[in-house]
Amino acid sequence: MYGLGTLINAIAIVVGGLVGLLFGNRLNDAFRHALMNAGGLCCLFIGISGTLSEMIMIENNQVHLQGTMMIVITFVLGTLLGCWLNLQQKIEDFGIFLRKLFKANEDSQFINAFVVSSLTVCIGAMAIVGAIQDALAGDISILVAKSIMDAVVIMIFTASLGKGAIFSAIPVFLFQGSITALAVVIEPFLNETVLSNISMTGSMLIFCVGVNLIWGQKFPVANMLPVLLFAAGAAFL
Repeated sequence: MYGLGTLINAIAIVVGGLVGLLFGNRLNDAFRHALMNAGGLCCLFIGISGTLSEMIMIENNQVHLQGTMMIVITFVLGTLLGCWLNLQQKIEDFGIFLRKLFKANEDSQFINAFVVSSLTVCIGAMAIVGAIQDALAGDISILVAKSIMDAVVIMIFTASLGKGAIFSAIPVFLFQGSITALAVVIEPFLNETVLSNISMTGSMLIFCVGVNLIWGQKFPVANMLPVLLFAAGAAFL
């Protein structure tokens, strides 16, 4: 079935979110805060490990760092473009629309839960590569693995931040579904360097999500999303 991996991913997010909501309703504020910090800590170390795995290269028993200038340039250009497009506000506005549509105006954390969760499950090379393999080879293994991880992450976010996290299934479905639909066009450009750059910068953005979860809104991560496009483009320079 065309797009089956993305469909499984979206369903896994909803299921994980419902489980988190079930347990979250039984937790007091102290437990929810602890869970939010736990989720943030996981994002921090996932981001750190993902970034360093792409940056550190060992050759002849010597450790070298690669991609440092690419990171600096793409983050400057990408963040400037994202701020100009005001992506953070646009995603928050979509969260406001969903909150009104599903009559959840009493949930003060709805928008924050939606934005944080959406960014966490959409950023990364697995979403792109998995969606393309789903389309071209009918191989959903990467997206199935991603689905399991996303279900656990969204379960934690829903238990700590509320039901807004469940609706991250919508941007995942739209984002990965679009990639699947455009797979024939995108696939020839996804060489090893492109994927490495996306993985490196995407991991840094996940780190930023973790910082926001633990210490409050420090990074406008949505405004930094164009970094991924500039990082992919940098592979051809």
